[in-house]
Amino acid sequence: MQFGQNNIQTTSSLLGQYGKGNARKGIKLRFEGTGGKDVYNITAPFTDRGGLIIAGRVESRETEYSEVVFFREEQEAWVPHPDYPSYELQDPFFTRINGELIFGGVRVIPDPLYPEHIVSWITQFYRGKDIASLELFLRGPYQMKDLRLIELAGGEIGVLTRPQGFKGGRGSIGFYKARSLADITPEDIAAAPLFENQFTREEWGGANEPHLLEGGRVGVLGHIASFDGRGSRHYYAITFAFDPDTLERTPVKIIARRADFPEGEYKRAGLADVIFSGGLVRKAGGMAELYVGASDAEACRILIPDPFLEYEQH
Repeated sequence: MQFGQNNIQTTSSLLGQYGKGNARKGIKLRFEGTGGKDVYNITAPFTDRGGLIIAGRVESRETEYSEVVFFREEQEAWVPHPDYPSYELQDPFFTRINGELIFGGVRVIPDPLYPEHIVSWITQFYRGKDIASLELFLRGPYQMKDLRLIELAGGEIGVLTRPQGFKGGRGSIGFYKARSLADITPEDIAAAPLFENQFTREEWGGANEPHLLEGGRVGVLGHIASFDGRGSRHYYAITFAFDPDTLERTPVKIIARRADFPEGEYKRAGLADVIFSGGLVRKAGGMAELYVGASDAEACRILIPDPFLEYEQH
């Protein structure tokens, strides 16, 4: 796989490379115990105190005010873990750095006069030896989602950013390195350089889960998105890899689309063709399980060829 500068590709061209012949079908995950609320934009499963946990965004269909709940599996359904609190956040994620669990999500900020309207948001990070001991330690800049951390091969902390607006347009991915968790600041996050020629002005993307690859490169599970002529959103799961020292990267590639999963509910019609990458578990035998939110209303998983293997070939 060639690393270097790349020409911008649209979702249409990436979908052409992905191929209409892909006939993979994922499955829906079953969540119970949420009082009828939707569960979507989940993490991949991770181990906490010896048991498997999924963190998911739990939300009523008519609102975007949500909470993140930690679920454990019981009789083929995921149910809220009785010992863990929920967090008033959206879109959970996790990683491990220096042996600690790093958990985060997006806190939305309502208009003080019109609380039903969200006027801003901020990514919050928590750390601890396990879920029960998590403590808040970092807030990102206002108006920035899809902010992610990763422990690099040399012990530094990689910080993936996603500014919007004057810098970043509708959403671009940036990266910088910090010496430690304590050295990460909102100012440095905002100043991080962007990957060049990754998304068009009309489209956007973000990082959802970074993976440290063989040889020290970083593989990124993320998303690319666009609007159609009617204003509906279209989100696809993507991967790419980059060198954290030079920022040389591979081209973006689509690894899954909404049509790869069973038809189902959606929050509203304009979100029917949306999957939001949650996490990826690399398996033996060259395969991987991809976990996604679907149409802002459901959660699914799919078994696919490991998309990071090609980035580790020498």
